[in-house]
Amino acid sequence: MNPYAAMVLAAAGGMGVTAVLGFVFIPWLHKLKFGQIILDIGPNWHKHKQGTPTMGGLMFIIGAPLGMAAAFATDALMGGNMFNSADGFAVKLLSGVIMAALFGLMGYLDDYTKVVKKRNKGLSISQKSIFQVLISLGYLYSLWLAMEKNPTTLIPFIGEVRLGWSFWVFGFVVIYATVNAANFTDGIDGLCSSVTLITGAGLAAFAAMRGIFGAGVIAAALVGGCAGFLVWNRNPAKVIMGDTGSNFLGGLVLAVAFALDCPVIIPLMAIIYVIEFLSDVIQIGYFKITKGKRVFKMAPIHHHFEMSGWSEKKIDLVFCAVNLLGVAAGIAVVYFGLSAFIVV
Repeated sequence: MNPYAAMVLAAAGGMGVTAVLGFVFIPWLHKLKFGQIILDIGPNWHKHKQGTPTMGGLMFIIGAPLGMAAAFATDALMGGNMFNSADGFAVKLLSGVIMAALFGLMGYLDDYTKVVKKRNKGLSISQKSIFQVLISLGYLYSLWLAMEKNPTTLIPFIGEVRLGWSFWVFGFVVIYATVNAANFTDGIDGLCSSVTLITGAGLAAFAAMRGIFGAGVIAAALVGGCAGFLVWNRNPAKVIMGDTGSNFLGGLVLAVAFALDCPVIIPLMAIIYVIEFLSDVIQIGYFKITKGKRVFKMAPIHHHFEMSGWSEKKIDLVFCAVNLLGVAAGIAVVYFGLSAFIVV
């Protein structure tokens, strides 16, 4: 099968299934009264979102993998071999999707706890930390085995670098930061889904440039799932993805980046994730150091702009534009920085 056609099929399948599932999931979530709980410390105008169905991320958690499966199955039936076992590639793809699903499960448990107990806090910090450590180490172990216990990574303008023991520290930091950053980005209608759609498109282009179309199929399915979800999640949102969805999206971004052997590209391809994450870290750190002072009106930073008078639609548009610039920079870095690989 033509690899580009496979990517289009994955995107179309992910989008179609996710969008159609909205007709089923949204009434179902309403019936179960799985509504969002809004914090009192947030913007007052968010109160109208109280009760909006949450855990909508289940829609693309089903839709995106089905899009991937359709593309890989069609390719196999036509004699293709995108989903192959060479160099442990199949393990990287499968373990990445499983890792994303497990992070989605962690988010589901968090959302479910909030809904059942009617509070904005779900799992405790210690519970989340245990989940994150176990999922991260399990995924990194699968990558370590897939790379025959000699882990490497590609760094633009440097080449292929052997990581040794630092693979575990580096990998955990990247996973922890990305999943939590995706979670921070989900705070207003359509923001996380639209930003991640752009990131997924950038990763799909990266995969095509390197000829790693298996990873490209996953990235394309990510794009399709986000697009299908935006049918229902754009402002004013009829459903919220919840931690169920944001954790899964962060995990799938990681799955593609690691399958491409270049997780260091995430800060450019998902630059809004970085900005959101750092704004929260800066706010908390400055608050503790100054004993009560704040850098932003509210963190993560999209709430700062809300409280400065920006509409959610304006924030979505500006943040997507910034992320698009980050993706363009990432593509340029990939094009010029990975043209020749040197083993270090």
